[in-house]
This record gives sequence, C-alpha cells and structure tokens, in this order.
Amino acid sequence: MEKYIIHGADILSFDPARAYLSGHALQVENGIITKIAPCDELKDEHCEFIDASGKILMPGLINAHHHFYSTFVTGLGKAAPSKSFDEVLQNLWWRLDKKLLLQDSYMSALISLLNAVKKGCTTIIDHHASPYHITGSLHEVAQAVKDAGIRASLCYEVSDRDGLPRRDEGIQENADFIKAYQGGEDPHLRALFGMHAAFTLSDESLGKIAAVVSELNCGIHIHAAEAQSDQDYNIKHYGKHVVERLRDFDLINDKSILAHGVHLTPKEMLIVADQGAAIVTNPQSNLNNAVGIADVCKMAELGITVGLGTDAMTVNMLQELRVGLWAQHLKQENPTAGFMEIASTLLFNNPAIAQKYWGAGHGTLVEGAAADMILVDYDPHTPLNAESWMGHVIYGLAEANVSATICGGNILMWDGELLLGFDEAELRAESRALAGALWERF
Repeated sequence: MEKYIIHGADILSFDPARAYLSGHALQVENGIITKIAPCDELKDEHCEFIDASGKILMPGLINAHHHFYSTFVTGLGKAAPSKSFDEVLQNLWWRLDKKLLLQDSYMSALISLLNAVKKGCTTIIDHHASPYHITGSLHEVAQAVKDAGIRASLCYEVSDRDGLPRRDEGIQENADFIKAYQGGEDPHLRALFGMHAAFTLSDESLGKIAAVVSELNCGIHIHAAEAQSDQDYNIKHYGKHVVERLRDFDLINDKSILAHGVHLTPKEMLIVADQGAAIVTNPQSNLNNAVGIADVCKMAELGITVGLGTDAMTVNMLQELRVGLWAQHLKQENPTAGFMEIASTLLFNNPAIAQKYWGAGHGTLVEGAAADMILVDYDPHTPLNAESWMGHVIYGLAEANVSATICGGNILMWDGELLLGFDEAELRAESRALAGALWERF
C-alpha cells in the first residue's frame, strides 16, 4: 500500500508538543507520515482505511545498544562459572565471538531482528564482534537488516585482544562500512565506528582509530566503564579515567554512543555532556552481570542524553524500560525517584539519538517523519490521557501484545503474523543447526 490512513486508535506520538491524541487519524504516503488530524478531516477517497479501534498507535521502538551476534548463546550451558565481569567476558563472550562464522553473523542477526519486529522494535543500534571472521561480517549483518525490513546502525568491535592484525582488520571493516552507508542513501542502514572498551585498546590503537574517526567525521560506539575493572585498568596503565582517555584522543563527539557508563565519575559525565555524546544504559544486563546500576538521575541532571538499550538481554524495549525504573529506585534508595529520567530514555532520548543518524522526526509520530509505527492491543481500564500516558506505557502497555509493526510504511507484521516472506519454522530450524554447530566448536 502506497497510501493509507490508520484511524480508530489512540495515538502516543512521543512528541512532547502533543504526546497523546484521541480521535485522530494518521495518513501515510510513500513511507512518510503526511498528515495527523482529527478523523473527520482525513477522508481521502483514494486512501485505504485501516480500522485500528481498540489499539494504541505509537512509534516503532528504538534499541540504542544491542549485540545481534549473541543470539546463539540462548541456552548455552558450557561456559565456566564466573565470579566477576572480567571472567564473564573471558569464559563466555570472548570464547563465543571467536567461533562465529560469517553465516552465523547473518543468521544470529536475522533471528534477533525477527524477534524485534514481534516486539515492536523498528530501529536498532548494534555492536558486532567476530574476530576470526571480520571482513565482510558487517555486510552479512546488513543483509539480515534489509531482509527483516527494519533499520539498524552497525559497527565492528575493534579490540587488541586478538592481536594487532585483527585489530587492523577491524579498523578497516568499520571504515569500509562507514564509507558505504554514512551518506544515508540506504534508508535502512547507518554506521558508527565500533570499539570494544578502553581497557582492551592501547594508546597506539586509540591513535589509529582517532585518525579514521576524524577523516570520516563519524561517531564511535564503545562500552565505557561498564565495570569498575575498566576504570581500574585505565587508571593503573594510563593514569586516566576511561572518558578522560577517550577525550584526549578526540574520540567523543556529538555522534558518539558510550554504552553502560555504570562507573563513570561526575567529572566524566560532564565531559560527555559537554561533547554532546549519548550514554546508553542497559539495566537488565548490568544487573545480570552484577556490575552495578548506572546513575541515570545524575546523568540527566548534568545534561546528558541518556538512551536505553538491551545489550542483547532481550529485544523487548518496554520490558527493559520497566526494569530500568525498578533499578533506578534501588540505586537512589527511593521508590519514587527516576520516573521521568527513565521514561525519557525510551520515549524521548532514543528518538533524539537516532535522529542524529536518520534525521528529524525519527522515532516519533509527526508529519514528515518516516512511518515507523506499531499497533498495540490495549483497552485501558483507567483513564488514558495527556497526563497519564507515560504511566500507561510502563505499567500497562509494557505487558500488552504488539499486533502490528510497520517500518517505512511497509507492514512487516499484522495481527501478530510476520509478513516478510520467510518460512519461520524453516528459518528457526536452520538457526538451531548453526547454533548447535557453534556450540560444538565452543
């Protein structure tokens, strides 16, 4: 359908100027939202009318930090028990990523993407690693993104840990992909420069990366102070905190994403705010790895745009939002603290982050924005209005079913059924076979 009107649903636009709209309809033409107006003003006889009564129409959700490649770890029980975050990396993730083949990178991404469509996520900012199959890995992931029909910003995780030749190959993979996609011609794909973390990159490596970032005028995507061990290593070996070290190489700019930030100091937070970079909090992952809880309230107070990611723990952004709120209550030791700070991560800040790459309006339902939308089955039992809508998102909509997912005006799922042309049972069987072979190599 090139042109259609959705009516009958209550609209949550994620636009602070008019966040909640009742009795309105939304028109889509050639993948763009062309009009939002009262229903009696939208009666174009050349449009197909879609009745969404009893549903909520809201923007497609954005995941600001994810790892497609970790999809194949579900159920894996072969990793040794770990008593610290560093051991988790060594015993699980750094063993897994070494075993990934190019076909694994494609399939793990595609399965994660299809699951994301089912949960109403239409934009994902991903961070990839496959150190023994680097060259071409981002193009494999990119193909999965195109096949799934949603949008993603991709990068390759550069690190020193597998040797300097692989470091250099990772730098080249990032550079090639950024050159291919940063121009914006492909509506589905964008690119950042990926780095694992400061503690796995020498000053020489940061210098080489900084030269490429400067040349390409791009942002970075890096894990920053996820655990205290990251800070301890950088202080011991370089005499600087994580963000100070990155800043001294001019690696933090307004296009950059620092994931986690659990152990950043207030001084580092001020540096991030001054540079206009974003911090993306991942509460479920941080709780799972026992590394702590990011002080989102302090970050917001200091003027940082704090986004929300899942770090591959889930593809359900509304579930992540709920956990983020509970975690912030615990962090602040106050059961009423953090509501607006956490709600803003998904509802306002993730769109603001994505708009740096996809342009104004992305992640919101406003005229002129891409028609990335979801319909959620939700018949509220308490008043839903301009004052209560955010509470409904966290305490009600988070447990409701996503019935339809639309990206660029294309309907990817309707009534809970994927419309992507895949035989899903066959695809999942192929995924199980690839994952099983990976587990044997693990």
